[in-house]
Amino acid sequence: MKTITKPYLPNQKEYKKLIDDIWNRNILTNNGPLVNQLENELIEYLKLDNLILTSNGTIALQIALKALSIKNKVLTTPFSYIATTSSILWENCDPIFVDIDPANYNIDPNKIEAQITPETSAILATHVFGCPCDVESLEEISKKHNLKLIYDAAHAFGVEYNGNSVLNYGDLSTTSFHATKLFHTIEGGAITTLSQNLSHICKRMRNFGHKDLVSFECIGVNGKMSEFHAAMGICVLKDIDKVLTVRKQQYELYKSQLGHIKSLSFQSIDNEKVKYNYSYFPILFNNTQSLIDATKRLEANNIFARRYFYPSLNKIDYLDTLQSCPIAESVASRVLCLPMYHELKDHEIKEICQLIEIGL
Repeated sequence: MKTITKPYLPNQKEYKKLIDDIWNRNILTNNGPLVNQLENELIEYLKLDNLILTSNGTIALQIALKALSIKNKVLTTPFSYIATTSSILWENCDPIFVDIDPANYNIDPNKIEAQITPETSAILATHVFGCPCDVESLEEISKKHNLKLIYDAAHAFGVEYNGNSVLNYGDLSTTSFHATKLFHTIEGGAITTLSQNLSHICKRMRNFGHKDLVSFECIGVNGKMSEFHAAMGICVLKDIDKVLTVRKQQYELYKSQLGHIKSLSFQSIDNEKVKYNYSYFPILFNNTQSLIDATKRLEANNIFARRYFYPSLNKIDYLDTLQSCPIAESVASRVLCLPMYHELKDHEIKEICQLIEIGL
């Protein structure tokens, strides 16, 4: 069976060695030595100033919103995973959806200012499938209107824009280290920022707001990463360049096999400015029925792609009011992410492409 993704698993003996060390120390969590080691190694690898590990990517988003004291309305994208919108709602804020750019699927900066009101406090944008947003325009808009800027960079591990990690943009960026991601800690995430003050606040907030054992600096939650999860991250990070190389080869093979099909289109990535991580391979059909037919052919051959992201978040049932985002709704109804994982073979990719092309 070929699924949309499978976790990369590093050398089992190396992981077990770290687990044995945890057993010997009997320190399982609460900012243990492996968490500190992984934070430092990621800061060095990704060329960051600050990185705060968390228990998952969703709690990273929630802490980011809380650390910036975000209230009222948050401008965000309708084309993202549900966690982006649910984090806004969880913090008792209102998501205001701004339609997307039809080429790169990211929030369209040209549509943002029309949605800004006195109640708007922030922009929460997603680097969709790891493709960077128009960070210059978003920074200009946020400064002009005195808005906080947060990036959901769940898919953007290792991505650079103009030689700078995309995790260095915005007031805060968050990312996910879930097992499905290129770099993972089984479950996990992180918050990044250039601000030492915000880094300090986020570290407090992930640990109940503790200042020390008997006093508290701020409101907080339990967002800490365990030593076991950090151990996985340390092992995966050793192999990450190999993982990225294989993923690029897979992406390019998909593109070479499907690029000639006129009824398909692909996410636009500015290769002159962007060092991409090739984390996903989304294809956009020219109509929904073609997507459904292709999905059925794949599933009949034990291949499971994913309608990612579907539905468009402005249409989820528990929103108080529905908002119109026609481009996002159209893209969400026609986009399909194809299987991408480390062990996927070239002949399997070619089989997937042949099954897609049959009906087009």
